[in-house]
Amino acid sequence: MEGFGLKKMLEELRPLFERYASHDNVITENNVHKLENPHIRAILEASVQKLLLEGSHLYPKQHITEFLNAVKAGKKGIILSEHYSNLDLPVFLYLMEQTGEDGKELAHRTIAMAGMKLTEEDPLIAGLTEGYERIVIYPSRTLAGITDPQQLEEEMKRSRSINIASMRTLEEVRKEGKAVLVYPAGTRYRPGKPETKRGVREIDSYIRTSDVMMLVSINGNCLRISEDSSNMLNDIVCQDKVVIEVSPVIDCAEFRERAKQRCSDGDDKKQAVVDLVMEELEIMHNRNEKTPQE
Repeated sequence: MEGFGLKKMLEELRPLFERYASHDNVITENNVHKLENPHIRAILEASVQKLLLEGSHLYPKQHITEFLNAVKAGKKGIILSEHYSNLDLPVFLYLMEQTGEDGKELAHRTIAMAGMKLTEEDPLIAGLTEGYERIVIYPSRTLAGITDPQQLEEEMKRSRSINIASMRTLEEVRKEGKAVLVYPAGTRYRPGKPETKRGVREIDSYIRTSDVMMLVSINGNCLRISEDSSNMLNDIVCQDKVVIEVSPVIDCAEFRERAKQRCSDGDDKKQAVVDLVMEELEIMHNRNEKTPQE
């Protein structure tokens, strides 16, 4: 299958999105928690299945079981994943479901933290996003692009109200036995732009308020960022073999302590924690790039 634009794929799905989508696309502090839309999820899983080439898989499944058991035992779990495309979540959850009953259960206990852009920028992208349960946040990097002082003040107020509601919701869903998935880089990786693979320091707060975590590396990508990366609808859909590795269960407190022990006086300890996350993910990614697991 030759690559084609994401817009083409989503336009073909538009009638189904319009039939099933909620169209609740303006984020306020009152609607940050978006529940899974099972109709759209089924549509997207069918699309993902067609894109994944033979040999695509997630491993090792025993780490899925160990993490699930920790969450079911009352531990606050966080999943930290590499991020290459807006299909990362559908592909990750689909392949996790293929590992067995524990994978299916964890896939439906996983709730992603998602930036507002995925919901507000375009109805087609919003439709793509709606298949999965998520908590919407106002990313700090969005404020960095606002130059008008009055607009900045207004958006800062909006960001505070949205993010306070998001953090409150996060604690509520964790009490219900959900695991939270976060992309520590806060954006998709763009080839040739190493800064897009640097973790954002706010991730330390997620780790600090969690008990256990699992790291996720991704090799292969069914949705490539186009040269015009400013518009997500220009991304290129293609078939690929995707191999995902999940780490053993990691104790969050021990991990943070290990990261801080590498710091010198004056170092940003929060940044050091997320830097170690990104280093561990890079090790996993490179290992699978050199020696693909079957």
